[in-house]
Amino acid sequence: MPFSPFHLVDGDSAKSLLLIADHARRELPEEYGSLGLPSSEFERHIAYDIGVELLTRKLAAMLGVPAVLGGFSRLLIDPNRGEDDPTLIMQLSDGAIIPGNNPMTYQEREKRLNQYYRPYHGAVAQAIDAVARASGKAPLVISIHSFTAFWKATPRPWHAGILWDKDWRAVRPLLEGLRADPKLLVGDNEPYDGALRNDTMFQHCIVPGLAHALIEVRQDLIADGAGIEQWANRLAPILEAINASPDMHVVKHFGSRTGPNPSWPDETVD
Repeated sequence: MPFSPFHLVDGDSAKSLLLIADHARRELPEEYGSLGLPSSEFERHIAYDIGVELLTRKLAAMLGVPAVLGGFSRLLIDPNRGEDDPTLIMQLSDGAIIPGNNPMTYQEREKRLNQYYRPYHGAVAQAIDAVARASGKAPLVISIHSFTAFWKATPRPWHAGILWDKDWRAVRPLLEGLRADPKLLVGDNEPYDGALRNDTMFQHCIVPGLAHALIEVRQDLIADGAGIEQWANRLAPILEAINASPDMHVVKHFGSRTGPNPSWPDETVD
């Protein structure tokens, strides 16, 4: 079977909700071998977002909505970066030197963009368009990621985090829904800042004005079937309630903390 840069999960596009998972998989095309890395590195977060594929598939099944999963390891090329981002193809990641990425010629960079990165983003764009046509309204887009329990030696206390730039529509009810559980510590733009120029949310949601949010779940909490089941059961009713709000399905341009974009209207919503 030929290597696919994306995997589609079937669902009812008329529900106007799309799930995406940029870092769902850790596979590499056969021609790249292991990029010169030992197999143990592909068990780590540097290769993919642990737990995310199964969590996204479970959520899609519970909600009855489509999903797009990235089909390649972020070590090959990172789909959640802009084409001009210096971390698009990492040569060093959390202490691991990646021999297959160094040196990186212009021709090899373009090959990876054309064969993997751009087809993945094309699939996301097509899925958004399919949801918009089937539902007759602007889709709500939710991106699923996971983060490590420690960075270097520093513990990360959050159980989950919601990342965003300026569009708060899906973010506020997500934070409120998760924080209703007093046992959860939920980060607001933690452990990362959601304003990243030309990342997936920027390209497919911020520029066209679609409501969206990026959910980060701590990896140790979704590393097995029980954790995935727990988090799917926690997130599904919250997402279903958010998706029922009419404000999630109207195009609104909020702009970005990363700076202006020539394609946006002159007036943006604060």
